[in-house]
Amino acid sequence: MTRIAQIIVAAGKGARLGSTTPKQYLKLAGKPLIAHTISAMKSCNRIDETIVVVDKDDKFILEIVNDYKNMRIVTGGKTRAESSMAGLLALSKNPPDIVLIHDAARPFVSKSVINDVLSNLKKNTAVAPALPIVDALKTIDGDKVNRKSLYRIQTPQGFNYKEIIEAYRNLESQTIPDDDIEVAKLSGLNICYSAGDPDNFKVTYPKDFEKAKNMVLSDYYIATGNGFDVHRLATGNQVYLCGVPIKCEFSLIGHSDADVALHSLTDAILGTIALGDIGDHFPPSDQKWKNAKSEKFLLFALNELNKLGGVLQHIDITIICEQPKIKPYKLIMREKLSQICNLPIKQISVKATTTEKLGFTGRSEGIAAQATVTVKLPS
Repeated sequence: MTRIAQIIVAAGKGARLGSTTPKQYLKLAGKPLIAHTISAMKSCNRIDETIVVVDKDDKFILEIVNDYKNMRIVTGGKTRAESSMAGLLALSKNPPDIVLIHDAARPFVSKSVINDVLSNLKKNTAVAPALPIVDALKTIDGDKVNRKSLYRIQTPQGFNYKEIIEAYRNLESQTIPDDDIEVAKLSGLNICYSAGDPDNFKVTYPKDFEKAKNMVLSDYYIATGNGFDVHRLATGNQVYLCGVPIKCEFSLIGHSDADVALHSLTDAILGTIALGDIGDHFPPSDQKWKNAKSEKFLLFALNELNKLGGVLQHIDITIICEQPKIKPYKLIMREKLSQICNLPIKQISVKATTTEKLGFTGRSEGIAAQATVTVKLPS
């Protein structure tokens, strides 16, 4: 049975994007760009092993690859060729029959592009997806260039493993190839081009990143979640609401810090991804959560949303009580939620109301809160 490995080259700095963070780790819809790329490449269930080649000072990749199986991290070099060679050498102890080499900055590669490369490798030793040039081409002097002989080359580029690693070993040290198919050509390997895809573009400049962001979000649907929680009042001198400590003449009873607002918000987020409620994940019977900060529960829900590629869009919380008076703390609460949720404050609403002395809140026996959130989730 043919064994197929893939190398995702992610050692570049992405300087042309103008960011201090390497472009492969910039967030697209809540996930690093490279996470989208890995998911797209892993969607082809014919891949047996994945190598991710990163810079020696990379501080981001470990957290990302922990979500995947059969994946290894390798340190790359100063050039694309050195990084590709590092990935190829990492496979040498258990060499595959076929290897695909892909740019980390191409997050929209499709199964059809991958499968077409693999299909063409049955009769060729080196294959690259390519697109014809449709625009007229001129030299800087205005002379016509024959576009019929030119192609835009994409990745993943596929190779017979033994042939491509030998081609890299024979590459002259002063030669700096643009990509792996050029190394194959220089070595005299039989190359061909498979069908490329306009959506499989390389994120290089700021406008590319905006285009990528719009493409990711266009594949999302809107989900709404609701949460409601109540905690009883007791003797004390402080309550926590929206993560903000408020001095008063009572406290709230709860196994954790009893932040009724954050509890309702946590439930609302869990509701958008159908992941139960706060008690399912942090049962009051577990002493681990005694006196815990409710911020931990909220961060858990946000992380679960992020794992699914969800993006928090809006928060609306209503706190129902007679005391304490919420109005002086609304802005502080919104700022605290903005910090925890990494969401602009303009997308966060905190309101308060009473029940006109009716019911348990009207009798100052407890505080209730309800939260509504809006998120975007992948279709």
